[in-house]
Amino acid sequence: MIILRDIGLRRGSKLLLQDANVTIQPGQRLAMIGANGCGKSSLFALLLGELVADSGDIEGMAKLRIAHMAQEVHASGTPAGEYVWRGDGKLALLRDELQQLENSGQFDAAALIHGKLEEIDGYSAERRVERLLQGLGFDEGAAARPVNDFSGGWRIRLNLARALMTPSDVLLLDEPTNHLDLDATLWLQQWLQQYPGTLLMISHDRDFIDATCERILHIEQQQLQAYKGNYSDFERQRAERLANQQASYEKQQRRIAEIDDFVRRFRYKATKARQAQSRLKELERMQALAPAHIDSPFDFSFPAPARSSDPLLRLDGATLGYGAAPILSGVELHLRPGSRYGLLGKNGAGKSTLLKSLVGDLPLLAGERAPGEHCQIGYFDQQQLEALDLQASAALHLQRLSPEAREQDILNFLGGFNFRGDAATSQIAPFSGGEKARLALAMVVWQRPNLLVLDEPTNHLDLDMRHALEVALQSYEGALILVSHDRHLLRNTVDELLLVHDGQVETYADDLEGYERWILSSYRQAERSEPAAADSSRKEKRQSAAALREKLRPLQKSIEKTEREMSAVEAEQAELQTQLGDTSLYSVGRKQDLADLLRREGELKTRATQLEEAWLEQQQTLEEISAP
Repeated sequence: MIILRDIGLRRGSKLLLQDANVTIQPGQRLAMIGANGCGKSSLFALLLGELVADSGDIEGMAKLRIAHMAQEVHASGTPAGEYVWRGDGKLALLRDELQQLENSGQFDAAALIHGKLEEIDGYSAERRVERLLQGLGFDEGAAARPVNDFSGGWRIRLNLARALMTPSDVLLLDEPTNHLDLDATLWLQQWLQQYPGTLLMISHDRDFIDATCERILHIEQQQLQAYKGNYSDFERQRAERLANQQASYEKQQRRIAEIDDFVRRFRYKATKARQAQSRLKELERMQALAPAHIDSPFDFSFPAPARSSDPLLRLDGATLGYGAAPILSGVELHLRPGSRYGLLGKNGAGKSTLLKSLVGDLPLLAGERAPGEHCQIGYFDQQQLEALDLQASAALHLQRLSPEAREQDILNFLGGFNFRGDAATSQIAPFSGGEKARLALAMVVWQRPNLLVLDEPTNHLDLDMRHALEVALQSYEGALILVSHDRHLLRNTVDELLLVHDGQVETYADDLEGYERWILSSYRQAERSEPAAADSSRKEKRQSAAALREKLRPLQKSIEKTEREMSAVEAEQAELQTQLGDTSLYSVGRKQDLADLLRREGELKTRATQLEEAWLEQQQTLEEISAP
């Protein structure tokens, strides 16, 4: 077991933990939650030995194999597949040793390494890597591409694959779903459910936590509070505790009233009975759990759009894609005020292509894009974070959007996103990823759009901010089209689902739970077909290795014989040179001895040349036979 006892930790002048205690049992699955900047990643660094606590002790880590998901990948020419399997240090060591032995012709020693590789299932490494990469959304053939071919988000996925490849007793994952789409999130969820070790995960995805974790570790007021159950259980327990605090009563009642109002409006706007029933149950649950978020630092809403059009935006007979390569065709989509669509589809199916075409960033290949006269689009994707001016303040970002706005109005607005005081008026260069994401969202809200196009808006956001965004979207009066791997956000903010699949965009008849069952069943079906192929592959590799050893053995013996002869010739040449150094050899009486030695010297030189040529040919043949 792992015991953290009386841990104290500071980063700079900020106190993160004080006299914090927790015990983690073997095999437990814990989700660590808390506001951005509370110390979650620092606690991971403590467990990894990258930081030292200011006070207290950590016990039980010494003999454990730890796998963790690094947050950065240095550019490298290493093939992505090799980068992933080298996460298994023992496998990498054996493979490197095998390569050295075979290159030097030590095939009997190499045979022992082949046996060790078989013991650790080393022959299945490439197959396991392919399964990891495929599950995490990589295209076929990605394993052969160098790491530096991939963008930052895809490199983070490679780090995740490498962590999953690493044999471990403890698995530490920091925001593993941040750069995943919904399908990859569901695949990872299924993988973690089968992980046999201790799982400690930082995540702000409540559905993902519910499906994979059995305990919650909450960092609050510099303490570690452990809760039994998943995130929904934690939320309920915390709601019960905070509901008793009278000082929060008014805020609690206001939040409940907002949800009540949305429930009433939703009852008359439901377009699908099955989804409506699921949604209403979720909203009733939200109503009961509203107190769990009454101390949230976030409190914002989308202002009602000044003007609108009906429809706001149309795609008619649209073909979407890049250059001469269509990705989606025959797209018919009419976005009207109050439309709420969630996009589903596998990675690469065309979801982002559709969003970029909707907002006008990607010209249509065919068909028509017709925005309404008063269409005002608010678009969010991860590129918005990269476009922020690091030398400007949060307030200045909004001032540039609305030069006529009063400074106090801007500051009041930013306060709802928890940018207060210096956080609102100082340069944003030190901002974390979560703070930048909040600012980018604040800029979208500030512009009062009547059409929201959101591509994975919850990446880097903590649970309280996600909840605030969810509540704000529920009361939003404009049209919404949303891509998100956060099923809870989808479930509570969209009315209809669209499936992007096989080059088409069509209404998805089932609900979100039905989509989840469909995706997971496809993964299970693929896994059921793997064992036979894997056994066959291992057998073929063993047979191939044995056949190669048999094929190489006569050649190896020939090389050894040649090398012995070369050594004998070199020894005789050395002895002959010693004899030729005898001055008496050059007297008249020893003329015949000198002639015999010189003749032998010529024979040895010719033989040495022949042996060297034979050895070079044998080595070339060895390389050709051994090459994959």
